[in-house]
Amino acid sequence: MKQYLKQNFKKVKNLVAFLIIAFSINANAQELFKLSGNVTDGNNPLPGASILLKGTTKGVTSDFEGNFLFTLEKGNYTLIVSAISQPKEVAINLTKDTFISINMADSFVNLEEVLVSAVRVKATSPVTHSNVTKEDLEKRNLGQDIPMLLNYLPSVVTTSDAGAGVGYSGIRVRGSDATRVNVTINGIPYNDAESQGTYWVNMPDFTSSTESMQLQRGVGTSTNGSGAFGASLNLLTDAVSENAFGEISNSFGSYNTRKHTVKFSTGKLNDHIEFSGRFSKIDSDGYIDNAWSDLKSYFLQAAYVDDNTLIKVLTFGGHEKTYQAWYGVTKDEMENIGRTFNPYTYENEIDNYKQDHYQFHWNEKISENWSTNIGLNYTYGRGYFEQYKEGEDFADYDLTPITLGGETIDQTDLIRRRWLDNDFYVLNANATYKNNELEFIFGTSLSKYKGDHFGEIIWAEYASNSEIRDHYYDGNSTKNDANIFGKITYNLSDTWTLFTDLQTRFVKFETSGLTSDRYPINVDEKYSFFNPKAGLTYKLSNTNSFYFSYAKASKEPNRNDFENGVNTSEKLNDFELGWRLNNENIKVNTNIYYMLYKDQLVLTGAIDDVGAPIRATSGKSYRLGLEIDAAFKLSNKLTLQPNIAISNNKNVDFVTTWNGELVDLGNTDIAFSPNLIAANALVFQPTNSIQFSILSKFVGEQFMGNIDNVNSKLNSYFVNDFNASYEIKPNKIFKSIVFNALINNIFNTEYISNGYYYTYDDTWSVDGETTTLDGAGYYPQATRNFLIGATIKF
Repeated sequence: MKQYLKQNFKKVKNLVAFLIIAFSINANAQELFKLSGNVTDGNNPLPGASILLKGTTKGVTSDFEGNFLFTLEKGNYTLIVSAISQPKEVAINLTKDTFISINMADSFVNLEEVLVSAVRVKATSPVTHSNVTKEDLEKRNLGQDIPMLLNYLPSVVTTSDAGAGVGYSGIRVRGSDATRVNVTINGIPYNDAESQGTYWVNMPDFTSSTESMQLQRGVGTSTNGSGAFGASLNLLTDAVSENAFGEISNSFGSYNTRKHTVKFSTGKLNDHIEFSGRFSKIDSDGYIDNAWSDLKSYFLQAAYVDDNTLIKVLTFGGHEKTYQAWYGVTKDEMENIGRTFNPYTYENEIDNYKQDHYQFHWNEKISENWSTNIGLNYTYGRGYFEQYKEGEDFADYDLTPITLGGETIDQTDLIRRRWLDNDFYVLNANATYKNNELEFIFGTSLSKYKGDHFGEIIWAEYASNSEIRDHYYDGNSTKNDANIFGKITYNLSDTWTLFTDLQTRFVKFETSGLTSDRYPINVDEKYSFFNPKAGLTYKLSNTNSFYFSYAKASKEPNRNDFENGVNTSEKLNDFELGWRLNNENIKVNTNIYYMLYKDQLVLTGAIDDVGAPIRATSGKSYRLGLEIDAAFKLSNKLTLQPNIAISNNKNVDFVTTWNGELVDLGNTDIAFSPNLIAANALVFQPTNSIQFSILSKFVGEQFMGNIDNVNSKLNSYFVNDFNASYEIKPNKIFKSIVFNALINNIFNTEYISNGYYYTYDDTWSVDGETTTLDGAGYYPQATRNFLIGATIKF
């Protein structure tokens, strides 16, 4: 018996010892440490660097501050850090939470970034800005336009004519509309040279070919094209891919919305040459009745790269057909018919437009200190707006009255097309000199725009003396735009950095012929602007910095302004004071701005007969605001990303005509400028492959006109979206399968983000006195709706 107990006690003792050892090994294996770091080019953070764990498929990309993070078990690791040049290996013995700095100056120059270096700023620059990465965009890229994907950035308000974010959409930043937001693609101006607007509908699904974006609020740094009076947005297209890949993306959702995208890359052939491309098709019925969209687009790129050279030849474009929804809906129509009512019923009341872009970029690293960039662009646009009109006067179409059965006929129902056929040429050239203390970028941009405007009657009940393809109006425009600039970033000491930016710009705008309303338009104007900018950054510590900047901007009128008798240029002085906090768990960007305008062309609230906004000179005006955006790491799985913008936007001593008399209204709110805009993202990521986000947006009340009339007020609104992403990595066939879902407006809020307001004089009132009357239209946005999609990568 004793022997039996002794033998079994030994077994029990051995079993316990085994369990203790196993538990100890397992516990040790499960002990995780943080490996974080910062990648630089020697002087500045290096965004977009690839950091891979050698021998595995695990990797991350450095953010725009150059930071990265792994959570790993104890052990020895080798990091492979690279982008488009020779990789660098870094060995790590991980036994505790570790932070490392990786200097890539000796092995890498990011030639991709040279494409936009002349128009972008670095994380430490004294310019207020936000950066958006490809990873940020991919999770919500399910067919909506670029403005919708930028909706949660500070001071941003977005809207959609069709109500669901597909088709004609718009963005305002700090109360400034699209004509005042300068947009560049690889440094090439994208704003239409005549209207100065940005029409994202002409580039559907361009997000799928975008590597990154930077939104600079205020004047920002010097850029190409029309002046930035509220913000500038620059886009960098897809980088050269090291490895071959293919992608198929499909998404479906409310209002019969669907997106189909195919992407590919050959990877680097012979270590130097890459071919890549994308084809997309987007359809949607729209939230508003009949407001459908039929959108096609493409992106093709050929690239040559080595250690010192990057050459890119790319072409992209789109063909959009959208049913018109720009008329909006009145308050009575919303109450009696419904908020989705669209007054247009003619089956082909559409916009039909094609736009093709051709770009060539050559970036060259000449030495350790010098690099150059040359960019060429040609854009060809053509298309028309088709419209059915009842009871039109013959005289408005240069038609001769006819007699039928003894009755003189001088009116007819008809279908007309208003055409725009244009060409846009751009040359960008700049050079960069860089050493440990100094970065100097200087260059020039030259552009030429030629646009033909003409109208056709394609059907008429009474054709009179018209012939097929007759033009009832013709007009043309030419715009030449040239600038030269120089930018210096100089490290005065370890704590002080100086930024200066000087730009001179020359504009010549000529028009002749008739407008679409058959009024003569003859413009021959020249403008020359000097736009200086300067700022200081003070680095208090590794986590705290402050900056102050001043910038001047000048801007010429657009074609519609000239049609309305305005030819005065406008000027802006922008002052910015900011504080940045950046540590492992908290990031805070805070800035105060004061934007002082002279002769600002503010939106009156009214629109013309094709939905284009009408502007007027306001004399003196200003915008004073506070912006705060932050990111709080609440845990390893939960982050909070709030932002808020509080502002005061005023016309000074605003004068208008009311009841036939000039009236001084004093200081009034600038149209479409809410005093409070806030957003938040609550992001939960339980694993590397799953992410859930609650996205919230509040926009305060705003006036659509500049006279503080209650009839022009848009109410405040608060909407919330839900976004989910789940990635599967199969062992065979496919590299990855990603599922995305987006529920917009989860609480089914009925809100309006945009509209128009107009006044008119009634001279038939009592006693023959002139009485000013007004009216308004609104663009209701979609109630609860969803989009779901899947992307297969192989």
